[in-house]
Amino acid sequence: MGQRQQRLVKRGCRAWLGWWVALLCLIGSGCVFEDSTSESPAKSEQQRARATTLVRVAAAADLKFAFEDLITAFAQQHPEIEVQVTYGSSGNFYAQLLQQAPFDLYFSADVSYAQKLVEAGRADPGSLSTYAIGRIVIWVPQDSTIDVERLGVQALLDPAVQKIAIANPQHAPYGRAAESALRSLGVYSAVESRLVFGENIAQAAQYVESGAADVGILALSLALAPAMADKGRYWPVPQDAYPQMEQGCVLIQGASDPGAAQLFQAYVLGTDGQRVLSRFGFQPPGA
Repeated sequence: MGQRQQRLVKRGCRAWLGWWVALLCLIGSGCVFEDSTSESPAKSEQQRARATTLVRVAAAADLKFAFEDLITAFAQQHPEIEVQVTYGSSGNFYAQLLQQAPFDLYFSADVSYAQKLVEAGRADPGSLSTYAIGRIVIWVPQDSTIDVERLGVQALLDPAVQKIAIANPQHAPYGRAAESALRSLGVYSAVESRLVFGENIAQAAQYVESGAADVGILALSLALAPAMADKGRYWPVPQDAYPQMEQGCVLIQGASDPGAAQLFQAYVLGTDGQRVLSRFGFQPPGA
C-alpha cells in the first residue's frame, strides 16, 4: 500500500472513531428527543422507584395546570402508576393518533375529536366520556391600563390593543370558541386584523403574558391557575356567545396497559378528579 493510500486509511479510521465517540457521549449523557409541548409533573426518586406502569397521555393544553394537581393526587392512591402527559392542541393530537402516535389516553378539548377516533377504529368505544365543560375569558396583564372587567368585549376595541392572542382555530377548540364569541358579540370584523394565533391555548397565554400580545382570549382554567392568577385580570365571556365546549376523553386502542390507563381515566371522571377540575373553572359534564 502506498503512502498516500495509508494516509487516507488513517484519516478514515480517525473520522470513524470520532463519530463513534460522539455517539457514545450522547448515549452516556442520556440525550433524548421529545415534543416541545411535553410536560410531566415532577416525581420524587422514591415515587419513580415504586412506579411499575407508565400511562402515556395526550392532553389539551388547557389541562396543564389542573392535571399537575390531579396527577399528584392520583399518585398518592396509585404509586405504582406513573402518568406522563404531553400537552398540545387537540386537533394536532387527533391527527397524530390516527397515525399510531404512542399514547394510551387522549383528553381532548372537543369531544368530537375523541368520537372521530372511535369511528376510525383507533379508540375503545366503551371508554368515550365527557369529562368537563370548558370556558373562555378575555385576559389582560395586571399592569394593563385596559379595564377589562368593566368594558368586557369592548375592551378589545381600545386603541391601545394592537394584538389579540387566541389559539389557532384550525386545530384548537379554544381558538374556535374565541372566534365564535367574537362573531356573536359583533366585534370580529373590527379586530380580525389584530389577531395573532398560538399553536394551542397555552401558547396564546404565553403571548399575552410575555407582552407579545396586549390581550388574550384564554381558557378560564389557565386564568385561574396559580402561575397566572396574580399576573392578570379577566372578563368571563358569556357562555351563550360560543358553542358549549364539551371536553372528551377516550382510551386508545393498543394501549400498553389498558387497566392502568382506565384507572387514571376513572379518577379524572370520579369525585376527586372532578373536584380538582372545578377549582380550575371546569364545569362538570352535563352542566
